[in-house]
Amino acid sequence: MEYALLGLFGVLAIVVVARFAPKLGVASPLILVVVGIGTSFVPGVPEIVVPPELILSVVLPPILYAAAVNVPLVDFRRNLKAITGLSVLLVIVSALVTGFALHLILPDLNLPAAIALGAVISPPDAVAATSIGKRLGLPPRLVTVLEGEGLVNDATALVLLRSAIAASAGAVSLGEIAGEFLYAVAGAIVIGIAVGFATVWVRSKLDDPVLNTTISFVVPFLAFLPAEELNASGVLAVVVAGLITGHNSARYFSAHDRIAERLNWRTAQFVLENGVFLLMGIELRTLIDEVEADDLSVPAAIGLGILASVMLVLIRTLFVIPLVALLRHDQRRAKAQGRYLDSALRRLDDPKIETPVSPERTVRVRRFLTRKRADVTFLTEEGLGWRGGAVLAWSGMRGVVTLAAAQSLPTDIPYRPQLILIAFTVAVVTLLGNGGTLPLLIRKLRITGSDPAADRAELAELIREVSAVGLATLDNPELRVENGGEFEHDVIERARADSVMRTESVAELRTGAPGPYQQHRTLRMRVLEAERAALLDARATGSYSSRVMERAQTILDLEESRLSQLSGPIDRH
Repeated sequence: MEYALLGLFGVLAIVVVARFAPKLGVASPLILVVVGIGTSFVPGVPEIVVPPELILSVVLPPILYAAAVNVPLVDFRRNLKAITGLSVLLVIVSALVTGFALHLILPDLNLPAAIALGAVISPPDAVAATSIGKRLGLPPRLVTVLEGEGLVNDATALVLLRSAIAASAGAVSLGEIAGEFLYAVAGAIVIGIAVGFATVWVRSKLDDPVLNTTISFVVPFLAFLPAEELNASGVLAVVVAGLITGHNSARYFSAHDRIAERLNWRTAQFVLENGVFLLMGIELRTLIDEVEADDLSVPAAIGLGILASVMLVLIRTLFVIPLVALLRHDQRRAKAQGRYLDSALRRLDDPKIETPVSPERTVRVRRFLTRKRADVTFLTEEGLGWRGGAVLAWSGMRGVVTLAAAQSLPTDIPYRPQLILIAFTVAVVTLLGNGGTLPLLIRKLRITGSDPAADRAELAELIREVSAVGLATLDNPELRVENGGEFEHDVIERARADSVMRTESVAELRTGAPGPYQQHRTLRMRVLEAERAALLDARATGSYSSRVMERAQTILDLEESRLSQLSGPIDRH
């Protein structure tokens, strides 16, 4: 009963904190950690010891999957260099440097075991950073880099942790560790791709949003469990499967399926993410009770945690400086590439210049050049400057993976309780210190996100483009009703007026023979199908920003869902 009441308190606390945190100007995860710490010292609250495998294999996969399906694959690809640097290279460097320092301070801790702790505290948790960034309006590219880092760095840290634990027992060599690391990454990518495409195909054959969403709940585990059994990275397999599912949902899932899944996964992600931060705070008392004041006292362990936190901030800052310089170099090079791409597109569209290739190949070449031109435009217009680099350097808050991975350290490792407390201290210090001051840093640097007026103008242009393709469907002379008859002229004009009215509205915002009503619905659905095909073509070329593409997708989804409810039996479930 005590645990049931504590669980009830947790859910209510999450809702209350999420409701009032924006008014306080503080991110929800930070408040929940403090609430959890206070709750742990309330008399009568039972000790909570959550098995680390429960967090790593039950809670973490759905959290990562829910985040991955919402990260546009185009944005992930465009920021792959920054994401790879932060989530792979920085994690390895942080683990090695902090591990070596702890090895020097704690003489009984061998170097591989110290590096294992370094791997535990090296991956930042992007939940708090992105929640703050989105609330304060960080540039979309910066938010994407933080999200991408948070998705991939967990895999790097956990694979490195597994290798370091094996090395501490003298079981593997340095070459074997490198080989296992590469195998874990490659195996995870293959499994994630296979699971992603297979589940998308299966779900596309279902005509029931409840069944579709139910299957989506097991997708993270379909990717995680086989990867772990094959000694690959389960979390990376989950991320890959999520990216593929999110990218293909617009093409293969119905609007109703997407809307239902989006709401259900947002709810699951909200409860799991915030619940983990609350749990972090509640476990503090149990951690302190486990630390014996013999070789390393509680204050000493906390002090080492603070020292490790400072080291991690310095390492991240020193890493971000050359990373931003490299990205700015790419931005300058992209400006030069843009001129060549513009020239190639003009030559391709010039009717005076004959091309020796077929029209189909010309279309493919034009699409490729258009996509490359959009990538260049993205790099030049949404570059990552030094102010964004400062925010990136300060956004190294640790979270759920740090605490769960620390508890998975071998029981025979020296200072194990103290090492867990060190990891917990790093998580709390970075969450409250870096996370608590990040809004102030963003305001002081005067960093602004996307221009709402520009987004509305871009959205209006995109809706105008896809609506033009949809309206062309109405001029098709072969347009027929299901029974082979012709659509009534008034119905066609009404469908045309609906599409025009929607376009103008967005611009202002910056069984039997089918009757007229069913004709109108059928016609609008056909128009929407054509518009969705045009939207997918626009996404394939990368001509529009992902945030605008997402808004346009939502507009089409909502209308398609509304129209689909106007036919068939009423769902009474």
